[in-house]
Amino acid sequence: MTNKPWFDAYPAGTPHEIVMPASNTSLIDVFEQSIQKFGSRDAFVCMDKKITYNELDQKSRQFAAYLQSLGLKKGARVAVMMPNVLQYPISVLAIIRAGYVLVNVNPLYTARELEHQLKDSGSEVIIVLENFATVLQEVVANTPVKHVIVASVGEMLGLVKGTIVDFVVRNVRKQVPAWSISGSVKFKDTLGKVSARKYQRPIVGLSDTAVLQYTGGTTGVSKGAELTHSNLVGNLLQADAFFSVVFSSDGPNEAQKAILCALPLYHIFALMVCGMFGMKNGLLVVLVPNPRDIPGLVKEIATYKPTIVPAVNTLFNALVNNPEFQQLDFSSMKLALGGGMAVLPATAAAWQKLTGTPIVEAYGLSETSPAATSNPINIAAYTGTIGIPLPSTDVKILDDDGKEVAQGERGEISIFGPQVMKGYWNRPDETEKVMTADGYFRTGDIGIMDEKGFFKIVDRKKDMILVSGFNVYPAEIEEVATNNPKVLEAAAIGVPDEKSGEVPKLFVVKKDQSLTEEELKTYLNDNLTGYKRPKYIVFIAELPKSPVGKILRKELRH
Repeated sequence: MTNKPWFDAYPAGTPHEIVMPASNTSLIDVFEQSIQKFGSRDAFVCMDKKITYNELDQKSRQFAAYLQSLGLKKGARVAVMMPNVLQYPISVLAIIRAGYVLVNVNPLYTARELEHQLKDSGSEVIIVLENFATVLQEVVANTPVKHVIVASVGEMLGLVKGTIVDFVVRNVRKQVPAWSISGSVKFKDTLGKVSARKYQRPIVGLSDTAVLQYTGGTTGVSKGAELTHSNLVGNLLQADAFFSVVFSSDGPNEAQKAILCALPLYHIFALMVCGMFGMKNGLLVVLVPNPRDIPGLVKEIATYKPTIVPAVNTLFNALVNNPEFQQLDFSSMKLALGGGMAVLPATAAAWQKLTGTPIVEAYGLSETSPAATSNPINIAAYTGTIGIPLPSTDVKILDDDGKEVAQGERGEISIFGPQVMKGYWNRPDETEKVMTADGYFRTGDIGIMDEKGFFKIVDRKKDMILVSGFNVYPAEIEEVATNNPKVLEAAAIGVPDEKSGEVPKLFVVKKDQSLTEEELKTYLNDNLTGYKRPKYIVFIAELPKSPVGKILRKELRH
């Protein structure tokens, strides 16, 4: 598309293109420059234990030297299976500095899922929190893993007997089943085994792979998106250009900005937006190991007063409905960034009314490192769109034949830019399915573009419901349902129907227990045309969700 109307919506001074560094540059350069610049600042905090950028530098060098001492070749895959604890950023930085490839692993994986990912990635090392090691024990013998490094919650917290942190850690350990993996090493012991002076800086460039980010497997078996140093450095530069007001480094007289990291670091959204953007710009990253503990999360927000709050709709919704959160001072908050799933209008309206800050919705995928589009941060209110393409990014709406549709028509959102993955790891056939001949990644999301260049997701291709030949998109039904003040959350799916092929079925979590099926049906009938109206409504206590907060429609189908 030669015409790019979204440039007119860019905040003043935002470049249309980014300038990529020399080909021999890598993430190592990016983070070493940050450490040199921000060394004395606090880098991460978890359960009130802080580490500075200098400490992060030292510990990651020590761990990188240890990993190199194992005799791994450049490009070896190293898996990390932990929640948001201090060992995570140390491990990430060490793996990258050692010249290896980070493989993020969901610590809540089942044995089957874990075995698949370790085998598929060819991971030779895994760093695992002891609480999740029993699952690893079941499958490790069937995988390429040769080295197991076990971390514990308390080893980096500087525990003082009798403190609340000491109590929490001791009680967590009580819940850890007995396990034994032959030859495993404790994470804290690796930091003293090899001197940081023995660390050897590898020759790594932009074309080298940095991360294997596994997709959720919603379209089949889980696949590893191969993200290069170029992809990730490019996305960092794109974000800096687009979000310069909030992601820019603080001046010498400014208080350090904090970014809330309640989303799991094993997810690309948190890894990049919280972890890597935070490190690049000298922010304090507030690690939250368990975001489902809303009261605990609210206390962290009250203590560290984050400038930037990235979250998914379910988390924004949970916070805005929490009485303690409602009493907080929100004057330090400058950006609420929504991603990972659609932000619903009702949630956005409640959030802005309470905090005074609009939710800036952005969009991306594992395959795009992740950021591809975002609303400008100077918006006055939630737009209901995923915004406009970031600098150096082009987005087209394509039909099934790969042809660009007219402005305003529905089609598949397809992305071109430096952040688009190299391909799926060892899956050239799967890569070919999603990449066009001219290098656009076909996302599988159905969307439209308006006259100003703002994009809106209608839904996933696979989630579309076909009712008597008419396309029905679950997101539209859910949006209408959640606008009802008595509805907390809703999810729609298609179910078979003899008459029309499929009909919508709606699962609803009540906000007001007085809501009845008849009342809700009347409301939906008033707001949806006939074929879009749910034939079935089911009230449930909670919707099934992934650890990131995405609604799992596939579980609702069973």
